[in-house]
Amino acid sequence: MKDDYLKWLCGFANAQGGILYIGLDDDGNVVGVNNCKKLLEDLPNKIQSGLGIVAQVNKKTKNGLDYIEIKVAPSSFPISYHGEFHVRSGSTKQQLTGLALTEFITRKTGFRWEDVTVDNISVEDLDEDSFRIFRREALQRKRMSESDLNISNEELLKKLDLISNGKLKRTAILLFYKNPSIVQMGSHVQVGMFGDHAEVLYHDMLEGSLISTADKIVDLIYLKYLKAKISYEHDRRIETYPYPRPAIREAIFNAIVHNCYMYGYPIQIRIEEEQMIISNTCILPEGWTVDTLMRSHTSMPYNPTFANVFYRAGFIEHWGRGIEKICDSCREYGCELPRYELLGNTLRVHFKALPSAIIKENSDGKNIEKISHIPDQKISKIACFD
Repeated sequence: MKDDYLKWLCGFANAQGGILYIGLDDDGNVVGVNNCKKLLEDLPNKIQSGLGIVAQVNKKTKNGLDYIEIKVAPSSFPISYHGEFHVRSGSTKQQLTGLALTEFITRKTGFRWEDVTVDNISVEDLDEDSFRIFRREALQRKRMSESDLNISNEELLKKLDLISNGKLKRTAILLFYKNPSIVQMGSHVQVGMFGDHAEVLYHDMLEGSLISTADKIVDLIYLKYLKAKISYEHDRRIETYPYPRPAIREAIFNAIVHNCYMYGYPIQIRIEEEQMIISNTCILPEGWTVDTLMRSHTSMPYNPTFANVFYRAGFIEHWGRGIEKICDSCREYGCELPRYELLGNTLRVHFKALPSAIIKENSDGKNIEKISHIPDQKISKIACFD
């Protein structure tokens, strides 16, 4: 049994079901398996943990040789294998991506993955601090009035279209629940500082609600991960960071909003001495490429409901100007424009550090130039998980 065969079982479940035999050659002749008893014990758990489905695993015998039969029924809901969606078509198996994946999920469920409701979490289980952050930001940014916000949490969720038929949508869990990974593993943000030879120097995992993550992640990066070069004009102290804060803020919020959470991969922010890379999984609109993103374009978020909440909180705009704002900020700061890269379903944004803001070090690792100090009282307010 190879783990790769789980992809075929995934493909069966996403199509009309099917049967996989272990211990037969390509011509259908029984060659047997030596560890039949162990497979009968291990396979049901491996299939359930890897695919989230229950399959029939049976022992068969022919000509004195044992082999395994695995029967998979068709699933009414999309099944993934480590974030990959496979489907059997005729005698072949295909991995679905892009528009084909969107159409498949919509056809299977009638909803986007994030809009499916959950049964085991109620409004009372959500994080009160996340609601407080949302109300504070929405009022401060004037995206909602005080009367709009002075309502119960349940009424607010209904106003934001996060409740359907009396049940919370997955989007509500991702945004307002303390542990959003309960609906999908990988629904968090990772930040890491890397040294030479891809060595991880230190890192953080922000695993709370995505509203609370958005509220603190930029401060975390600028207080803990980046060094500011210090200079003076007369008696005025000037701190220059390697990257323009508005550009990094916009890029991170874009990654959170446009991430395709059904893949189960976290948003990653990789910081090195001279560059920062922000990555998220995504499904671009039909016909869109990286070049489309870099030109003026309309706002077509993958999850409009999610984007609306971030807009109401003042985190993003509604006009598709996010990348334009990032580029404008980099120009004003004197940085190179970011480079966007699409690798399969992963969108990566590469920021180059401002050369004049890079802190030089001696051979013994000590800084030659002054850097700003991290206020202890501010760091203590940020939840970090090493």
